[in-house]
Amino acid sequence: MSVRFPELGFYTLPGRVADPRPLLQEVRDAEDVGLGSAWISERHDVKEAAALSGAAGAVTNQLAVAVGVTNPNTRHVMMTAAIGSTMSALTGGRFALGLGRGFDMRSDVWSIPRVTGAMLEDTAQLLRRLWAGEKILGHDGPAGRFGYLSLDCTVEAPPPILLAALGPRTQELAGRAFDGVLLHSHWTDEAVAACVARARKGAEQAGRDPDRVQVWSCLVTACDLPESVELRHVVRRMTTYMQIPGYGELIVDANGWDRGVLDRLRGHPLLQGRFADATEFSDDELRQIRDVYPESWLTSSNAVGSPAHCARRLLDQFAAGAAGIVLHASTPREMTALLAAYAAVRPEERFAGRSAVPGRS
Repeated sequence: MSVRFPELGFYTLPGRVADPRPLLQEVRDAEDVGLGSAWISERHDVKEAAALSGAAGAVTNQLAVAVGVTNPNTRHVMMTAAIGSTMSALTGGRFALGLGRGFDMRSDVWSIPRVTGAMLEDTAQLLRRLWAGEKILGHDGPAGRFGYLSLDCTVEAPPPILLAALGPRTQELAGRAFDGVLLHSHWTDEAVAACVARARKGAEQAGRDPDRVQVWSCLVTACDLPESVELRHVVRRMTTYMQIPGYGELIVDANGWDRGVLDRLRGHPLLQGRFADATEFSDDELRQIRDVYPESWLTSSNAVGSPAHCARRLLDQFAAGAAGIVLHASTPREMTALLAAYAAVRPEERFAGRSAVPGRS
């Protein structure tokens, strides 16, 4: 596989959508502009990860397809294993699988087990054994109790498995048992560096090569775009995450930010009885919400501004230790100026011979 920017991916269909069909053109555009990977964030509406992955793989030739992420408690482990084996065969090995915890509240209302770190680790081990062609008899572990598991095939290019990791313990778990880490959006360079250190620590404690565990940052990008678009890409998206109980605290704490700002944001009159991800805010309303944030929050955890400035933000994330960056919010066609500026400063030798498949060396 040969692509221009194997170290860069993008999120297709970011946020809540009513129609998944734009994915087909987005992944074609991503391949045209040289991006290495398309990332698919699963929602249980019109963004079911397996269907979208198959579509993305079928209409591209070189672009890697990464699920980022699905939860191990929403499918039987055999179904998850079959997604990986099928996608690997369909794409010629261009597939990576991301797992994550999801929301405890959703697990509770759906009456399914909450996802634990032990469940994630056990699931990853089972998937690797199944893709290796092993027949598993009598497994009883955190991922479940199974009498017999087998794919009846060996996967020639088993998908790397990444873990979405917000908290410190989960980041260490990723280093111990996964091929890579996918960070949440709005992580500062310092927070990325701290995650890299934790993942390396986890790998070393498990006797693994820490250099083989990739950390992928997720950078919300609004490069040289109209203010109205920038407000929605950055302020609306950031406010969505900050409103979610637990999520907002994790982001703020990871970055060493003041929780008092988070409290003021959640108490803003515009957010009472409304939710940013489900409500169309006007430009003026988004400006009012933006004014609650310290400017440093918006500039240090996103890539906003001129193409040259945004290209430097990518270099900052790589300097912090990120192995790859998922560009979030903007479409591939909205990234053309950024990618041209990045190409001019890109350290070619660092990424020479690099696979575009996240988690694969």
